[in-house]
Amino acid sequence: QVQLVESGGGLVQAGGFLRLSCAASDRTFSSYDMGWFRQAPGKERKFVARISRSGTFTYYREAVKGRFAISRDNAKNTVHLQMNSLKPEDTGVYYCATAPEGGAFNTWGQGTQVTVSS
Repeated sequence: QVQLVESGGGLVQAGGFLRLSCAASDRTFSSYDMGWFRQAPGKERKFVARISRSGTFTYYREAVKGRFAISRDNAKNTVHLQMNSLKPEDTGVYYCATAPEGGAFNTWGQGTQVTVSS
């Protein structure tokens, strides 16, 4: 079964940037939609971004539009989330996830912590 490992989280000040990476073990990586979710302490996990299997289509929650960019490199089985102009409300554990094309996310990584201080 596919394994997902996130990296790149850390502590930054408001206005800073981070680039998250997710490495997938599955050689059929290019057949999945990929996404990022985040979970703040005591809150529900929320959708952040999604990218189609070929990278043609991307989707973002409104709060991160214009600041975050999801991308993928199918040759390297990786997906990234470039996070710019970070705000304290972006703080949380960020999870990489996979979904069947057009379907619901069903596989999750272990998460990487992102903390944005004011």
